[in-house]
Amino acid sequence: MRSLLARLFILLTLFFPFTVLLAAETYHFDPQHTYVLWRINHLGFSIQYGKFSMVDGTLVVDEAKPQNSKVNVTINMDKVTTGIPKLDEHLLSSDFFDVEKYPTATFVSNKVTVTGKNTGKVYGTLTLLGISKPVILDVKLLKSGVHPMNNLKTIGFSATTKIKRSDFGMNKYLPALGDEVQLDIGAEAHLAK
Repeated sequence: MRSLLARLFILLTLFFPFTVLLAAETYHFDPQHTYVLWRINHLGFSIQYGKFSMVDGTLVVDEAKPQNSKVNVTINMDKVTTGIPKLDEHLLSSDFFDVEKYPTATFVSNKVTVTGKNTGKVYGTLTLLGISKPVILDVKLLKSGVHPMNNLKTIGFSATTKIKRSDFGMNKYLPALGDEVQLDIGAEAHLAK
């Protein structure tokens, strides 16, 4: 019986050598190279930009079946910066992100579809200010390979989406201050050790 099992294992290894290589792998986002940029119309006069840095989370990549890949992200809301200290302080208040009550926002995927060679859509739930809403990310794979600085298998991508801040109860200064918020995401993730 052991001999039969051993032969079966050898046959599977010979005829399906890629099954192990293509197993789903878990990556951790590099907080120094993962961020969320946002932009919003400011009273019709300009477009205001801001950035959330130090984004944390995991990315499960299934190269054989990309539709089985998953994303789980946490954004530390107190890591917002606009380059204007007084505005940064205001954004932390209950008028906007209310970080004392809601220190983090999360995005958890529930579906991935492939739309091209290096593109896809990631469907998931964004939770902000304690309110959860569906969001679709348009994702573009930038590169996958060994990172030259740390020798870790790394994946990099960009993503975009639009949300309405009022959907999450952020109504201060509407309609003068824009409701629609454009999100541009850049991410690097390293294979978990």
